[in-house]
Amino acid sequence: MIIVSNTSPINNLAAVEQLHLLKALYGSIIIPEAVYRELTGCGPTIAGCREVQTYDWIEMREVVNRSFLESLLGRVNEGEAEAIALAIELNADKIVIDENR
Repeated sequence: MIIVSNTSPINNLAAVEQLHLLKALYGSIIIPEAVYRELTGCGPTIAGCREVQTYDWIEMREVVNRSFLESLLGRVNEGEAEAIALAIELNADKIVIDENR
């Protein structure tokens, strides 16, 4: 099963020490580079920062279709845009995202 995640689900679950639920549900998840940067760019105090760098069941991948990605920017933030674009590129089974737009 291919699962792509946005930043907020990882950040929020890590903040309440429940990130293991993603592994229990899906086995592994894929995050785009922007999500990785959002979680690690503010330092180790951000919930999920350490986990995305060390957990072997969280894999980072690059979005290839840059033109599709660009079409999403402006409607959603960079992390969400990359998560959506990557999910489509990989023909993901699910995308874990918490936006209501």
